Amino acid sequence: MKKPNNLFLVGPMGAGKSAVGRQLAKLLHLEFVDSDDEIEERTGVDIPFIFEKEGEEGFRKREAKVIDDLSQREGIVMATGGGAILDSQSRNRLGARGFVVYLYTSVDQQRERTQRGRERPLLEKGEPREVLESLMATRDPLYREIADLVVTTDGRRVQTVAKEIHSAL
Repeated sequence: MKKPNNLFLVGPMGAGKSAVGRQLAKLLHLEFVDSDDEIEERTGVDIPFIFEKEGEEGFRKREAKVIDDLSQREGIVMATGGGAILDSQSRNRLGARGFVVYLYTSVDQQRERTQRGRERPLLEKGEPREVLESLMATRDPLYREIADLVVTTDGRRVQTVAKEIHSAL
């Protein structure tokens, strides 16, 4: 397989997209970008604030714009937000502009990984396990639809996952 110009990591919250992306970018000597970080940089506020003020719909519009902009660059590894694939244009752009890796992780692993760290606005809408299960039921087929490669991250170290992706390329 020819080395792609861009790699896009998709998957649910807690799959390790940012951590694996950083490591993978080092291995491939590419620039790493995180679409959520880019949204925060452009707006000057964090994602929970955007959700609070604009709702999920407002956030998704911003996210689609950032995905469009970043995916037009050359030579990047991009970690996307978990819901970036909800927008059909974003899915099409990611699939057309780079090699898409779906970092799959179970709901149990997501729950464990999301209990600590960053605020996650979608998890405030109900019992976290139920929210994660519902999100996975909706999103898993969309991740798989555009994935060139699916890699499971459950119980695995970041370096191991990054090396597996690197080897697959």
